[in-house]
Amino acid sequence: MTTKPLPWTPPNAEDIEPLPVGEWWDAISAPTPVADRALELLGDRSGAVIQDGAYGKTYWLIGIDTARGWRMRQIRVLTARADETTLLGVPPASWGPEQQTHWRIPLGPNRYLTDPQHLARALRQAVDDVLGPAPDGRQLCYRCQLPTDEPVPVAIEHTGSVAGATTYACPTHARDYPRDAMTQAAAMRRALDRGRAR
Repeated sequence: MTTKPLPWTPPNAEDIEPLPVGEWWDAISAPTPVADRALELLGDRSGAVIQDGAYGKTYWLIGIDTARGWRMRQIRVLTARADETTLLGVPPASWGPEQQTHWRIPLGPNRYLTDPQHLARALRQAVDDVLGPAPDGRQLCYRCQLPTDEPVPVAIEHTGSVAGATTYACPTHARDYPRDAMTQAAAMRRALDRGRAR
């Protein structure tokens, strides 16, 4: 039995190397809590995955130009652009969880690119499960006080058994907000409820 070589492997390096997207693959970026849920939903259908602990992001490698039309809250499609180069920090193939940025799912003959259709379905459900329903319209970020088209609920004021005012943040400032236990519990409950309903 012969082992088929991968069409691409990370450079044999001792550190993270910024590589251009759109040359060998495009990439999908998701906040790690959303990615955690998407990986549960994908199971063994996920290809290689890079986790960046410093910025709370997780990246899937996908085929070039297979996701340009995607529009999901806090999900970014990294692809080649005509007017600029987009780079993705790629760790050496040997880096595992002991490194802040590492291959959460290592590259291998059966673990390279993720099918974009499977990934899109998993991410849409993960966004709903983790972030909850999309807020109506733009909201102001609690920190920068600028309107955002992708508001993230970071705190819900509770009065007795009724939820009151919701505090929103833009994606950049959402990860810096002190975690509200009630908001986190609500997100986990939604994820569990959806898992039971499938």
